[in-house]
Amino acid sequence: YPISAKFGLLTVVSRAENDRFGRSRWNCRCECGNEHVAALFRMKSGHTKSCGCLKGADAKHGMRHTATYNSWCAMKQRCNYPGSDEYSNYGGRGIKVCERWNDFATFLADMGDRPEGHTIERKDTDGDYEPENCIWATMAQQQRNRRSTILVERSGVTKCVKDWCEELGLNPDVVYGRIRRGAAPEEALQ
Repeated sequence: YPISAKFGLLTVVSRAENDRFGRSRWNCRCECGNEHVAALFRMKSGHTKSCGCLKGADAKHGMRHTATYNSWCAMKQRCNYPGSDEYSNYGGRGIKVCERWNDFATFLADMGDRPEGHTIERKDTDGDYEPENCIWATMAQQQRNRRSTILVERSGVTKCVKDWCEELGLNPDVVYGRIRRGAAPEEALQ
């Protein structure tokens, strides 16, 4: 398996001796600094994500099965784990989680509890996950902050096409149809 592969908080360092059933095991370094030997199948399945420090962290904050903790884990997975379905859009594009947020308690102190119906959002979609670039946002807010979102400036104000449609009373399907047929976004909003 490739050296330096990441699984949760673990980074593969070298091959270890197989377990008694002949399954491959690997020497890993955890982000907390500890060394750990882990079975590859357990790392790939997501059952082993750390040297055990996450269990210790849960004992400190008691939030292991909360929406906030799940958001933190998902953020780290999509940035650090090439096996994640979302890695190509995050870690694969160079998006990182700041060093400060490797600790859940610090993440919680910076972001607070995740409000119901919200997920973590980067204000700058090309920026990293860090306190000054992240908020808890609704899905509607996130839909307006995607790389594919078309922004239009009118009279010195920049908004996405959907927001302009709402303000101007236009049908978004009609406007997006005009854009797909080659109209400039500014023209499509006429």
